[in-house]
Amino acid sequence: MHEFTYVNLSYKVTASAIYRNISVLLHYLNFVMAKWGEGDPRWIVEERADATNVNNWHWTERDVSSWSQDVINNLLLGIRVEGEEGSCEITDVSNIDGEASINNRKGKLIFFYEWIVKASWTGTNKIGIKYKGTVEIPNLSDENDMDDLDICVTLCKDQPSTPLTNLMRREGVNKIRLALGNYVKHLKTEFSQGMILPTDNALNKQNQEPQAKVKLDKTQTESSSTGDYSNTGVKIPTVSFSLKDTFLTSPEELYRVFLNQGMVQAFTHLAALVEGCSGGKFRLLEGNVHGQFAELIPDQKIVMRWRFSSWPAGHAATVILNFVNRGSETELILEARGVPSNEEERMKEGWQRYYFDAIKQTFGYGARLC
Repeated sequence: MHEFTYVNLSYKVTASAIYRNISVLLHYLNFVMAKWGEGDPRWIVEERADATNVNNWHWTERDVSSWSQDVINNLLLGIRVEGEEGSCEITDVSNIDGEASINNRKGKLIFFYEWIVKASWTGTNKIGIKYKGTVEIPNLSDENDMDDLDICVTLCKDQPSTPLTNLMRREGVNKIRLALGNYVKHLKTEFSQGMILPTDNALNKQNQEPQAKVKLDKTQTESSSTGDYSNTGVKIPTVSFSLKDTFLTSPEELYRVFLNQGMVQAFTHLAALVEGCSGGKFRLLEGNVHGQFAELIPDQKIVMRWRFSSWPAGHAATVILNFVNRGSETELILEARGVPSNEEERMKEGWQRYYFDAIKQTFGYGARLC
């Protein structure tokens, strides 16, 4: 008679860890099948333009854990809601535990992320009494839709009961869910770039297209090169305009939004380059907007040389942002000079939609409700 001993073993295994182990196995199988199945088009691997022998076929992985922690922190910190009960704001993100990665398999991108997030919030009622609480998000992962996300809002144990808890559970949770949804969108745009690389044929085609575009742009510039020139080197009629908007945050925080690369990427939902210093360059919205910071007065003023990529080569508008303290709010006054006259409405709409409205929606800086 045989005797058996049963041992109960418990392991904590994340989805990303499982897929990392699978990736090792897939690398080995790809090698074996490429040799065993020579002549089979499903397994022959073509030399790629960067000289690596993958052709978008083998499993490749990119770790985006550190970037994810920074973005989640920036998106959650400062979320603010107001109501009849008073106001609530996330004041600290104490823990972001987990991992995230992007994987390419046979030219298809697979996103993995698993996070446990803990934050603190502070509420202030109408007579100025402050309360403190916590927010816990135990299941931010690729396996759960944003609507299925568990967001637990509680008061600290030493705090008396307050209607502000319901305000945070009602309005705060919605903003938290929106912010984390932006993280996922951003994850799938910025770090997916470069994961699928072209073959030699595709790369040659891409190289030919920019050359053709350069020739076209040069012809267009030469054809309009008569008459007097402005200091930008391009003769075009220009206009000036101004915009104003109010943000429910301090000048210091709003100023930082325009110069912090992570925050710019958060409200544009796309990869961006932002060198937040005087003379630093910026490029955002997939390169459709780019320029340079000409002057910076901390928390008060930003002067930019700003242009759409479709504008005539060498021409840029001057955009001045003035941050005016209005107590609990900041009035942002934009002055734009040297704007091509046929681009005025497009630029106004772009600044309102892709800067002002997007910043309010992403960071919760919407105007105070009456």
